[in-house]
Amino acid sequence: MPQPNHNNLASFIWSVADLLRGDFKQSQYGRIILPFTLLRRLECVLESSKNDVLAQYEKVKVMNLPEDGMEKMLLRATGGLSFYNTSPMNLSKLGQGDIKSNLETYIQCFSKDAREIFEHFRFDEFIGTLNEANLLYKVVGKFASTDLSPAKISNHDMGLVFEELIRRFAEGSNETAGEHFTPRDIVRLTTSLVFMEDDDALTKEGIIRTIYDPTAGTGGFLSSGMEYVYDLNPKGLF
Repeated sequence: MPQPNHNNLASFIWSVADLLRGDFKQSQYGRIILPFTLLRRLECVLESSKNDVLAQYEKVKVMNLPEDGMEKMLLRATGGLSFYNTSPMNLSKLGQGDIKSNLETYIQCFSKDAREIFEHFRFDEFIGTLNEANLLYKVVGKFASTDLSPAKISNHDMGLVFEELIRRFAEGSNETAGEHFTPRDIVRLTTSLVFMEDDDALTKEGIIRTIYDPTAGTGGFLSSGMEYVYDLNPKGLF
């Protein structure tokens, strides 16, 4: 099946705004759509290791370990991921009557780094406001039906989707989108400048290079770097 166009997917996701009109300001749309998009992406990524993590959690939770110790043991069951969720729920299983408390519990079951992202968005406040407006169930249902699995959309394309959503959010907030992410043409130029002196070396075997983005947002520089190296050496490992 062909990969979906990231602009089309972003437009589909942003159509959640149709549900929000009248109850939320346009400048608030992104505060709801972005974290829900992230939540759906995370649970799609975790789907393949979900059962293994839940089984490991049943063993670990009786050990009374500190969170850091528990996290190290649970990460072993993720198949190499750096985050997890210990709840048997997902967006399609939250129900309707207790959806607010179920969603809040679901968020709290993510590993620490993932939880902090939702705290940064003040997601709990918007969950409460959506529930009061009788919109939470509808919004959750919209995202639960959106396939954001890695098999459907790559990390690179997911980054493009986030950038398009951020652009729309910035427009609605009367801000400049470039203040929130770096345009892709600049990313590609910067990547070329970083790697160009190593072009010859990167085609050889046994060469190791590392790249670090201290302010990684959507991961655009990192994915662009991987693409650059792959074009030079399709057999390269990342």
